[in-house]
Amino acid sequence: MRTKQVNLLITLVAVALFSFSCFCIYRITQTNNRLINCRNHILEFKENMLHLRNKTEKNSQEMMKVLNRMKYEITKKENLSGNLVAQKADILNKNETVSNTFEDLKFFFPHLRKEGRIYPDVIIGKGKTGVSFALGISTVNRGNYSYLKQTLTSVVSRMTLSQEKDSIVIVLVADSNEDYLHSVVKMITKKFKRQVRSGSLEVISIPAFLYSSMLNAKHLAEASQKLASWRIKQVLDFCILMLYAQPKAKYYLQLEDDIIAKEMYFTKITDFVGNISSNNWFFIEFSMLGFIGKLFRSEDLTQFVRFFLMFYKEKPVDWLLNDIFQVKVCDTGEDLGDCMKRKKQIRIRYKPSLFRHVGIHSSFPGKEQYEKDVY
Repeated sequence: MRTKQVNLLITLVAVALFSFSCFCIYRITQTNNRLINCRNHILEFKENMLHLRNKTEKNSQEMMKVLNRMKYEITKKENLSGNLVAQKADILNKNETVSNTFEDLKFFFPHLRKEGRIYPDVIIGKGKTGVSFALGISTVNRGNYSYLKQTLTSVVSRMTLSQEKDSIVIVLVADSNEDYLHSVVKMITKKFKRQVRSGSLEVISIPAFLYSSMLNAKHLAEASQKLASWRIKQVLDFCILMLYAQPKAKYYLQLEDDIIAKEMYFTKITDFVGNISSNNWFFIEFSMLGFIGKLFRSEDLTQFVRFFLMFYKEKPVDWLLNDIFQVKVCDTGEDLGDCMKRKKQIRIRYKPSLFRHVGIHSSFPGKEQYEKDVY
């Protein structure tokens, strides 16, 4: 009996040990599976991290390409514009006297008072000063039509080398379209290399902030508002061009970008000015049309500009040119005939005109003009 009890106990212990062994083997197997799964997760995570790193490196390379491209474009643009800030500083270091009249703009336009120094951007220029004549040409994009190249060709080619040396032609690109600015610069640097190298041909543009709130004509209908804004901007463009040219030359000749200069025009101008007996003239007209071919003494430009700025929203610039005589020449209650006689003495007309207007397509979009100088 006792032997049977011992055998039963041994059997129970053996079963218990077998069960425990099976349990341990199960737990070990389960743990191994978990370890294998964990290892697989680690390998998968490592593979994902490797893929992410490769992707990050690729993105970084792409980003560097983009940044390098941006850097190239910025450098290219700076080279194209001639490094404006450095160039303007260099120009000033060459003792060019910048007219303080640019500061007068802050009086007429309050939004400019928060700005620092007001001055056009010099795109092409050597800072040439001390010449006898400055010729100013304002140009804007006319879409598919352009007269600027033939205008400059006639103006520049019909000067002698000595006349070219004693003058400067200034092209104001009065258009916010940078593509047009670049096309003008490209054309001029390619077509007029000698004049650019000698500093006898400059290209300037107007800083964008200058006109931010000047062109409003909201009291008019939309079509009239566009035309009024165009005329307003035209007056302001001429003012900026005149102020820039003032310290460069003794005389300033106003031209436009759609004219042809006649043969020997420059010789005829210099001879005529040199042979005027009276020095009491206010300006000389070498064309009767609009604002073309008007010659001013540079020292008088300030008072013209200030008058234009007072009434730039009221009338086109050539109408304001007539009005300034009424203010300066005619006394209140004076006989009109007497006033007109004095007016002819200080407003001298050269005949026949030395400039022919050829621009049919106006700088105002959609407008065609067929005005011709009667002389």
